[in-house]
Amino acid sequence: MLIAAKNLGIKGHNGWRVRGVSLSIAAGEIVTMIGPNGSGKSTTAKALLGIIPADEGTIERKADMRIGYVPQSIQVSRHVPMSLMRFLTLTQKHSATDIADTLKLVGLGTIQDKPVTELSGGQFQRALIARALLLKPDLMVLDEPVQGVDFTGEIALYELITQIRDELSCGMLLISHDLHIVMSQTDRVVCMNGHICCEGAPASVIENEAYLKLFGPKASEFLALYHHDHDHHHDHEHHHSHEGADHA
Repeated sequence: MLIAAKNLGIKGHNGWRVRGVSLSIAAGEIVTMIGPNGSGKSTTAKALLGIIPADEGTIERKADMRIGYVPQSIQVSRHVPMSLMRFLTLTQKHSATDIADTLKLVGLGTIQDKPVTELSGGQFQRALIARALLLKPDLMVLDEPVQGVDFTGEIALYELITQIRDELSCGMLLISHDLHIVMSQTDRVVCMNGHICCEGAPASVIENEAYLKLFGPKASEFLALYHHDHDHHHDHEHHHSHEGADHA
């Protein structure tokens, strides 16, 4: 177990931002936290990581746990020329071997000298993932990891996330309002709206009344997509990258 929170509560200016949240993340597990804007996803994640204090409840973390954080967005000035290699070593030095291996893992092994401002949206997201991976994390936290990426790029990024989990056995916490591919790639979905509305494997969450009420028509659209995939890949335990490929 990497993180275990019990009855977590965080106050805001106008009352509780989240309350009664009990959540755990284990090594080798992909957990996806979904919910509309203002539902407390990022607040909960920040409390889990110790960035903000909890006003209520307890949080246990693995001793000396290393965390790799992939932010929602980073602005890189086009007036400051910077290669991908320089971007990866801005805040911390890494060995040439580690950088080469990490770039290969994320599919950027041939463009290390390319200016960051010339990277596509998908390539830049992979660069952010590579930067986090160089910390050799026990837990990867990815905030809206497919923002600004087209549909095909989304599929590829979720497949990469699954590959990283499989190869490195690190825990993965994804924060997203995307209700489609990410759910079929994840081991456990946590649906937030100031508290945990529902939680479980994708197949159980998408049939939960709280999920359907919260997401409305989008939930119904996803339900059809999901069952289409499920008929072809009859696997009740795990939902890995081959399912994402069907969405293409």
